[in-house]
Amino acid sequence: MHPRRPDGFDGLGYRGGARDEQGFGVAFPARSFSSGSDLGHWVTTPPDIPGSRNLHWGEKSPPYGVPSTSTPYEGPAEEPFPAGGGGGVQGQSNEQLNRFAGFGIGLASLFTENVLAHPCIVLRRQCQVNYHARNYHLTPFTVINIMYSFNKTQGPRALWKGMGSTFIVQGVTLGAEGIISEFTPLPREISHKWNPKQIGEHLLLKALTYIVAMPFYSASLIETVQSEIIRDNTGILECVREGIGRVIGLGVPHSKRLLPLLSLIFPTVLHGVLHYIISSIIQKFVLLILKRKTYNSHPAESSSPVQSMLDAYFPELIANFAASLCSDVILFPLETVLHRLHIQGTRTIIDNTDLGYEVLPINTQYEGMRDCINTIKQEEGVLGFYKGFGAVIIQYTLHAAVLQITKIIYSTLLQNSI
Repeated sequence: MHPRRPDGFDGLGYRGGARDEQGFGVAFPARSFSSGSDLGHWVTTPPDIPGSRNLHWGEKSPPYGVPSTSTPYEGPAEEPFPAGGGGGVQGQSNEQLNRFAGFGIGLASLFTENVLAHPCIVLRRQCQVNYHARNYHLTPFTVINIMYSFNKTQGPRALWKGMGSTFIVQGVTLGAEGIISEFTPLPREISHKWNPKQIGEHLLLKALTYIVAMPFYSASLIETVQSEIIRDNTGILECVREGIGRVIGLGVPHSKRLLPLLSLIFPTVLHGVLHYIISSIIQKFVLLILKRKTYNSHPAESSSPVQSMLDAYFPELIANFAASLCSDVILFPLETVLHRLHIQGTRTIIDNTDLGYEVLPINTQYEGMRDCINTIKQEEGVLGFYKGFGAVIIQYTLHAAVLQITKIIYSTLLQNSI
């Protein structure tokens, strides 16, 4: 086989036209490219590459045949960066400050939600499951008083119990959601071009996640309301052991009033899905309002770097804060019913939220969610669904204060560094 090549091809000597071939009877004239015009038709000027070893910034490649008129390289007279690019170091510094600000603000919000607010969560749950209580603690003033009594009689651990189990429940929830979405077509996120089917599948994923985490949530609830006076020094993985034992029917013996997990699925999923829907809607709504307000009050071309950096993080934090607050307030009665159903029959001993120095057993006999609602309404009144509501007020007051203090601190730091 002979390779096919065009007539007149002679390696690097290809001229695109006729040539003198030996072995042929006719001599083909060859074109001469001695003139610059002919050569300019075939030779293209290479692009200028800033920073190459042959060119310096701002110089152009000279045409073929024209001697270069560039002056030798002189360091002081040359700009190392193009116009407008001299702020590279400053840009990197601003980027580092931006990352540091985002990390710090997010960490402060996470610390407030999961650590600083935990004593409020403990007392709120104890008030919700205490059907003996005559003091409903609807205001933050009585809540502060009873928290002081618990701390005085039982020590600081009385208000921080069960905090490790709450992190375990969050980890189980996130892990279960990721695994289920990985092995099923259920979407973990909803795209902007959503449809009713996609929303239904996404909510189904949330419901399955809450079902998986339900026994661990029940075990965590027991740890947070159990009195420190009769509480043993359990490990951080006690929540996992109790949750698995609740599923397979092993572990600490429970009374006959213990409700099966199947009867707890509906109230647990209902509370979880409603909480997610309400918080998502309010978060999107508040975030949209804040972005429009920021755009109208601080145009992009007139806003300062400090204001731009704060506007990049705080609207989302404020939206999350408002979403959690509204969903907790709206679903507080349902949460009271849910906690009473989960705690029934577990032989849990709680603190006396009226006195602050005694313990009380939980001996409820609810047959289900409807019976629990009717019993609370008849025996404790409508306000019985809101026992411990003052702890919610303290919790979100602390959260708002931390967000505001964090904003002031970072505004000061950024103004001093920029």
